[in-house]
Amino acid sequence: MSEWQDEEIVLVSAIEHFSYCPRQYALIHVEHIFDENLFTMRGRRAHERVDEPDAASEDGVIVERALPLWSYRLGLQGKSDVVEFHPDGTVYPVEYKFGPRRDKIHDDLQLCAQALCLEEMLDKKVERGAIYYFSSRRRREVDFTEKLRASVLEAIDEIRKIHAAGVLPPPLNDARCPKCSLIDACMPDAVSAFPSAAVRERLFIPLGEEVSR
Repeated sequence: MSEWQDEEIVLVSAIEHFSYCPRQYALIHVEHIFDENLFTMRGRRAHERVDEPDAASEDGVIVERALPLWSYRLGLQGKSDVVEFHPDGTVYPVEYKFGPRRDKIHDDLQLCAQALCLEEMLDKKVERGAIYYFSSRRRREVDFTEKLRASVLEAIDEIRKIHAAGVLPPPLNDARCPKCSLIDACMPDAVSAFPSAAVRERLFIPLGEEVSR
């Protein structure tokens, strides 16, 4: 991806993190902070099989696991959980998630980003894919509509703006926070307690910089 600087490359997985919480994205992908909790451990265990590169044929469908993905046009790179290649030529990405079946835009954006990579790699339209939920052992099909595709492009642009601004986004401090493994690093209650946005910003270290001692 020579046309993109290293700091401009966006990981497919980062799109889900950004959609869920921009501050979580920055902590993980810029500050490289990652803490485990029960939810992340369950998710990691659930991905153990699909994280190993493998290819198999199941009822005439070629199944590729842990397939590397990239888009030179968008500056995207990542890895799929599963991509199915059907006899009729259909290419069908499948993202594995821990938990029961649910409708979440964060998951859809990540899957759609995979589809955009596959379209460029294979020069073939990818119309839909699916989210597979381990707890319910069910799939939820996702159509890659023009609206969803546009949302992926918007997320990519916003992610690059975070890097350009060099400021850690403020915490959301809502119902999502208690389940986040980064709650101790994020400190949503403490940061949000400051009434002035200017005061809050002075608490943020410019991304990539170290605290002077």
